[in-house]
Amino acid sequence: MSKVDILMPRAMLPVVMRGLEEKFTVHKPFEAADPDGLMAEVADRIRGIAVLGTRIDAEFLVKFPNVEIASNFGVGYDNINVADCSAKNIVVTNTPDVLTEEVADTALGLLIMTARELSAAEKWLRDGKWESKGPYPLTGATLVGRTLGIFGLGRIGKAIAKRAEAFGLKVHYYGRTRQADVAYPYHDSLLGLADACDTLMVVAPGGPETHHAVNSEVLAALGSNGILINIGRGTVVDEAALIEALEKRVIYGAGLDVFEDEPHVPAGLMALDRVTLLPHVGSASVQTRDAMGQLVVDNLTSWFETGKAVTPVPG
Repeated sequence: MSKVDILMPRAMLPVVMRGLEEKFTVHKPFEAADPDGLMAEVADRIRGIAVLGTRIDAEFLVKFPNVEIASNFGVGYDNINVADCSAKNIVVTNTPDVLTEEVADTALGLLIMTARELSAAEKWLRDGKWESKGPYPLTGATLVGRTLGIFGLGRIGKAIAKRAEAFGLKVHYYGRTRQADVAYPYHDSLLGLADACDTLMVVAPGGPETHHAVNSEVLAALGSNGILINIGRGTVVDEAALIEALEKRVIYGAGLDVFEDEPHVPAGLMALDRVTLLPHVGSASVQTRDAMGQLVVDNLTSWFETGKAVTPVPG
């Protein structure tokens, strides 16, 4: 029996490449001299797609009439129009759970780095200023006594909350609905959450519903001691409003692992102090990324062997 044909539009981790090539016929346009020509040649044979960042929507899918599943690398899948896939009975999968602990660790690390200005303090040492100018200036912010508002209390949000409690932080949250099994105080609006907290942790997914949800009004509600941390999606935060809030000291500082137009980071953010910037490394360890890659393979394998995906997203 011939192997099922899978399309891999962009290069993926070796664990994905090896895993898929053992079980499927994998077509890789990124290796072809004529990528469009290759995709047109195999279009009718493609039944599954291994997705890394590629935009999957009606315009893309019309070229591949026999696709049954799009297996996405990442817990976020705002690059995939799920409604367009559902209209064609295409299953969409993502890679939840396996990156939860890693991202939660990054989130707390980023919060500590931002509040205590640890990146700037290290640079002070490396630049020789400890010797030439004396100790790094005392930080105006501290983690002690803070109230953390979590925007998006899903798997990762709950893991962050658990860690935050261990650091003595009070935890509140906002999401689309109140969760019956959660004891943290719930707020029915993001503005209400920001008004009750001095630290806002963004864990929300991207997409039209959350686009620029963190705006100038929300930032002002955090107050002059406020800290914003974003490890969700860059589009959730209005970067222009954030830069203005930081420049005018409307809030104290920010720590960002994600940006609106990655890998571009606005010069306005780069120029500011009290800002910690990371290059989207929330889940970026070998162990975690390999586990995510294996789940991409497992979803495709399970679908074509059993007709069921391991981690389908809601249709």
